[in-house]
Amino acid sequence: MAMSTQVRASTGSTLPWQYDVFLSFRGADTRKGFTDYLYKELQRQGIMTFRDDPQLERGTAISPELLTAIEQSRFAIVVLSPKYATSTWCLLELSKILECMEERGPILPIFYEVEPSHVRHQRGSFAEAFELHEDKFGEGNKEVEGWRDALTKVANLAGWNSKDYRYETELIRDIVHELWSRVHPSLTVFGSSEKLVGMDTKLEEIDVLLDKEANDVRFIGIWGMGGLGKTTLARQVYERVSHQFEVCIFLANVREVSATQGLVHLQKQIVSQILKEENVQVWNAYSGITMIKRCFCNKVVLLVLDDVDQPEQLENLVGEKDWFGSRSRIIITARDRHVLATQGVEKPYELKGLNEDEALQLFSWKAFRKYVPQEDYAELSKSFVMYAGGLPLALRTLGSYLYQRSPDAWNSALAKLRSTPNKTIFNLLKVSYDGLDELEKKIFLDIACFHRLYNNESMIKLAYSSEFCTRITIDVLVEKSLLTISSGNEIGIHDLIQEMGCEIVRQESYEDPGRRSRLWLRNDIFHVFTKNTADWNLEAFSKMRKLKLLYIHNLRPSLGPKYLPNALIFLNWSWYPSKSLPPAFQPDDLTELSLVHSNIDHLWNGIKYLSKLKSIDLSYSVNLTRTPDFTETAKVSRVYRLKCIWSFLKHLMYLAAQS
Repeated sequence: MAMSTQVRASTGSTLPWQYDVFLSFRGADTRKGFTDYLYKELQRQGIMTFRDDPQLERGTAISPELLTAIEQSRFAIVVLSPKYATSTWCLLELSKILECMEERGPILPIFYEVEPSHVRHQRGSFAEAFELHEDKFGEGNKEVEGWRDALTKVANLAGWNSKDYRYETELIRDIVHELWSRVHPSLTVFGSSEKLVGMDTKLEEIDVLLDKEANDVRFIGIWGMGGLGKTTLARQVYERVSHQFEVCIFLANVREVSATQGLVHLQKQIVSQILKEENVQVWNAYSGITMIKRCFCNKVVLLVLDDVDQPEQLENLVGEKDWFGSRSRIIITARDRHVLATQGVEKPYELKGLNEDEALQLFSWKAFRKYVPQEDYAELSKSFVMYAGGLPLALRTLGSYLYQRSPDAWNSALAKLRSTPNKTIFNLLKVSYDGLDELEKKIFLDIACFHRLYNNESMIKLAYSSEFCTRITIDVLVEKSLLTISSGNEIGIHDLIQEMGCEIVRQESYEDPGRRSRLWLRNDIFHVFTKNTADWNLEAFSKMRKLKLLYIHNLRPSLGPKYLPNALIFLNWSWYPSKSLPPAFQPDDLTELSLVHSNIDHLWNGIKYLSKLKSIDLSYSVNLTRTPDFTETAKVSRVYRLKCIWSFLKHLMYLAAQS
């Protein structure tokens, strides 16, 4: 199901109550009117309410079923109407309610078209009713006196007087609001005894954004990477405040349902809930928009759209603020901040991961069914918590997987994670990657695999200087919660997001690293370059004609390469063994050249046309005797520590030399 419109307030078998509320009333007075509307609203808000069958009232004694319902109800609402006291059934029921609940649970009276003093002192219609009872049972009858005492007690309790309200809908709203606040559970995962770790502060912050008393329409966005708990947070907000709205709808899995069944299907779900009809005909998206606007425009609505990934979904499901009545609130969860911005949500609530203490609590609950780890698992637990990086999905998944396993199994699982990510975590995080275009995927994988190199925006711009859309691509990756950018333009990436990107590349060829698009692990690189040889076989470069980045540090082969790929953008090779670069090397797109501690005597002979080269570092290359002619390399802005320099560097900005 993609839509939820009712949430149980009680937690089922974990509590001694079968019902949240027992509803006591005189059927002939209010069954088809006020009480019926009240019952339906309580049920709609997930407050489980017992209302007796009208057939039961034919007898003079309370049935065992009714007695059981009273005993298993947490609260009671007594609708005291003008003819209430004429029913011996109602009076017997009231006496039983007081017997069961007077000490343990609130009894909430509603004085419906009667004065509380008339109930308290049995005046007016209540006096007339007791005259009839005394004629029937005799004056001074103990049972009748007990009924009088019950009415007096219930009339002294705090409740509601219908005469204080202009409209019955307002009275019902206040009753439901009060009942909701009383039966609402503590923060737990839906349907379980697990508490929601780290949720209190987040709910308080969302509550400020909701500002339910403001007489306007608000769109509130919840944004963050997959697995952080956006859906859980939205669900908790929905459960806590839904009783304050006329119409409440939780539309789940919008991305998935939209992709598999279409937007019209989602529109139909919304309209069906509003009209309380299952077979509503929505012919196309335009008619769906018209129907939603017509149904919502004069109602106070709480609508949650969970996991939205396209602006078209918002355009067709929630449109503009004038679709809704005043005080409506629309909550949208998304991984993509830009999707929220298209709906006017400029500053969404950014959901962050759990801190270390919270993460350990959540992991421990899943792994040990308590909020602290067992003593002999304490250090291992910290290792898994560190691996998860505060991501609730990872903490839940790993904790559940490790439940009741031995320490040896835990160690084995940890070692396995270092080479192969958990499938559940990987698949959930990969959803954001799947929504990228080809250039975005390319840059993301470069950053994931070579984050130490691509750790700031300037490096990305250098690497993709031939592309004119680097800036927008970085923005998209940030908006989709795959990267972060610090105030100093440092690129950040969550460890599990980085691992997801690396795994995508590994999946290109598990058996043969040489068939992958990127190599970054020492063993994989050794596998490619030492295949069938005792030493490094640098001729492998001849098969890597599309290689764009080469970073070799502290590796000292006996001979240098005879060939280097002309597609290189970055060449960073410390202790480079040859006296010069290969003669045929013509890297037209090279932007950075670093040969620190190299054996270089000279870079190349003659003139090289390297129009994109911006940085050269030959620090500590003690054998360097001359530099090449840079006439056609006019964009070079940094040259570091050359032993001797003479050239035509028209754009030279920085120069550091040492003897």
